[in-house]
Amino acid sequence: MAPRILIVDDHPLTRDALATLLGQNGFRVVGQAADGYEAIESARQLQPDLVLLDLSMPELDGLAALPRLREAAPECEVVVLTASGTEENLLAAIRGGAAGYLLKTESPERIAEFLEGVVHGEAALSGPVARRLLDQVRSGGRGSGVPDRIASVLSARELEVLLLLDEHHGTDEIAQRLFISEHTVRSHVKSLLRKLGVSSRREALEQLALARG
Repeated sequence: MAPRILIVDDHPLTRDALATLLGQNGFRVVGQAADGYEAIESARQLQPDLVLLDLSMPELDGLAALPRLREAAPECEVVVLTASGTEENLLAAIRGGAAGYLLKTESPERIAEFLEGVVHGEAALSGPVARRLLDQVRSGGRGSGVPDRIASVLSARELEVLLLLDEHHGTDEIAQRLFISEHTVRSHVKSLLRKLGVSSRREALEQLALARG
């Protein structure tokens, strides 16, 4: 079944272009919204699989709307699409529950590929954005950040899950904090364990502690 997507952007031409692109790449566009308020109501009514959200809107911008979107449609994933790659916006979007942060400079084909990845549980981050996020995670300092040896092999969402595990949060708490299902949390844990070459959460945290020194 084609993933159902809601497009949120205050420019009609941009919305139409994205709808055409995504329709040609196996997505079913179930709605469009021009601002944050309309997006929240549409998400509540339509319960899409994905929301593609522009950050810059005159009425309730994307960052302010993001957590309310996640509440309105708890099972959907929100991917930010923006012209701004600032660190402040990036971290705010990730903390707000975004599954991805894409720059509008990406080619249409790459945007479709990133969204397809999100459908399958991956995080979607444009190259420069991913670099900044990893740098921010690593800058947490000795004992709190994620060393390069570990950060370089995990996705952005897996890094979030690992850090929350390190703070002694259970599956249900992580799901609530990241606005995702417990099933998705377990999928991310399984993936990060495989990438780290360990068989349990305890071993993953031991490896993190050793890498931190």
